Formats: sequence, C-alpha cells, structure tokens
Amino acid sequence: MPKQNNRKNEHVSLSEKFYDQGKSSFEDIRFVHHSFPQMDVRDVDLSVQLNGLNFAVPFFINAMSGGSRWTGKVNEKLAIIARETGLAIATGSVSAALKDPEQVSTFKIVRETNPNGLVFANLGAGHGIENAKKVVDMLKADALQIHINAPQEIVMPEGDRAFSDWVDNLQSIVDGIDVPVIAKEVGFGMSRETVQLLEAIGIQIMDISGKGGTNFAQIENYRRTDQKLDDLESWGQTTVESLLEAKEVVQQAQIIASGGIRRPFEIIKALSLGASLTGLSSQFMHMTLEDVDQTIKTVHAWKSELASTMTLLGAKSVSELQKTDLIISGQSSDWCTARNISIQKYASRS
Repeated sequence: MPKQNNRKNEHVSLSEKFYDQGKSSFEDIRFVHHSFPQMDVRDVDLSVQLNGLNFAVPFFINAMSGGSRWTGKVNEKLAIIARETGLAIATGSVSAALKDPEQVSTFKIVRETNPNGLVFANLGAGHGIENAKKVVDMLKADALQIHINAPQEIVMPEGDRAFSDWVDNLQSIVDGIDVPVIAKEVGFGMSRETVQLLEAIGIQIMDISGKGGTNFAQIENYRRTDQKLDDLESWGQTTVESLLEAKEVVQQAQIIASGGIRRPFEIIKALSLGASLTGLSSQFMHMTLEDVDQTIKTVHAWKSELASTMTLLGAKSVSELQKTDLIISGQSSDWCTARNISIQKYASRS
C-alpha cells in the first residue's frame, strides 16, 4: 500500500482509537434558567445562512476522510448520511488526490452520492490558487476549507516544515476563487490575533476548531518511530477559549465552532458563545463506522432536541442564542482572566 494511502487509513483508525478522550471545555458553560420561555417549540427556526450558503440546521459533517480505498468507502457512507438528513458535508484534504490521481474517486464519491447537497472541498494552507481551483472543480464544491495545521505538521514524521507562505497562499485563494473560503484550524484553536489577521486578508468564514475533539498532535505522535513530542499533545486553545477569543475582536466574519462537539447540548452552547454554525468530525466518524442507518435516525433526533432546548432558552432562531445568559467557570474563566476577556457580560444578556 502506498505510504500516502496508509497515512490516510491511520488517521481514521487512530481518530477512532482516541475517540472521546478527555474533558470537554463545554462543561465550563452553564445556562441561566428563566422559568417562562414565552414561545412554542414550533416557533423555532434552525436554519442558518453563511456567506450565501444555506444550512437547514446549525451543524454539519466536518472534514475527515478520503485518499485511500477504505476512506473512500467511509466518505460514501458519510455522504449517504448527508443526503438523507440534509446536512452539509466536508471532505478530508483533497491534496491526496492531487498527488495520486487514483485517489480522485475517493473524494468525488461525496458529490456523486450527494449530488444536490452542500459539499465543501478541503485543502492545506501550503497550497496556492491553482490547486484550490482544481479541487473545487473536482468536487463541484460549494465552498473550500483551507486547513491550518502547523502543530500537526511539526509532529507528523513526513510533515511540512515551511509555513512562511501560508498567509500569502490564503490571500491568493480568497482573491482568486469564486466560492466561499473557510479558514479552518484542525483542533488547536484560534487566538484573537489569528482572527484579526484572517479578517484583514478577507476571510469571511473561519472555523476556530479548538482542543477537545480529534487531537492530530496525538495521532501523529503515535505514528512517530523516533523521539516523541509529547508536550505538543496539549498545544493550543480549547473550543470554548477560542470562541471567547473570537468574540472579542471579530467584525464581519462568521464563526464556525468545531472541536469536541459531540451532542446537541454542546452545539447549543457553541452557538450561544458566538458561533453561527458547528461542525462535527469524530462524532460522525464514530457513529458512521458503527451504523449508518442509526446515524441517520440520530441526526433527526438531534434536530428535535435542538428545537426543544432552544425553546427553553427562549430563542426562536440560532442568532437569538447569542442573547442567552451564560455562566462561564473553570479553566475557561481562568483563560479569560489571563487574556483580559470580560465574562461578566455573558451572565446577563437577555
């Protein structure tokens, strides 16, 4: 098996091996309960619009798979779930198909299986505008995720070691492509400085993807045969910390939250902290590998649970969740103190 294909298989296998490890940063977030919702469940609208993209619900299947025969089959299963539930879906990095044309089908299967759905292509920040256009055309993609993963590359035995052109690459892609560009971290979170830089080069959608979900430093460390880089497994900000950072400075861009979001209540919490949309990767991978039909049923149940919880919070729309009253404690509160982020304003927003 070619080395690239084997790495793609290892990523999925190790993601499942390390699934659901560690404490969720969303445990630091509590809602203030008000006794009168003053609305009905039927009043809830779960739809979201981001930069011209219309989502029926505020969550989607985030980037994971493709690049080998096995992961191509996984992509097909994920695309079936997306088609049957109306969810948007992102592929894993399509760079594997640029390097090996035999792997093109392992990504195109997503569009072939889900011809009318929202499909996002995915490419690393080390690529320029020409490759970006190729992968968008390949998948007839509705948007392009550019993943930003310096810590993963550093730990990855065969990873990149040059990052000086990443911002310029992003700028060229934003300026030269016809579909929305999503700047996406891969589980190490974003600082407010990063959010400001991305907005300055024209990024309108950013996925802050914090610690708490798939840990690519841990995965790549496991793959290393030489000295381990154990300290980097705890690198970065959590998803909650990243949302709080972004909320401090973001101007026009819309935020996607991902990283350790595994159930509807965490989706609601992320949206209440300022996200417009949430992405789930390892949770969908875990459910899909177990049972596709059950995953479809679970997604439909989640939609009902989201509407019920939003009703308790008196939020008729996703945007109204940002008016809910929150108590922030624990490590997330400590982070805000260290970074001079006020959390008192979240406690009385309704």
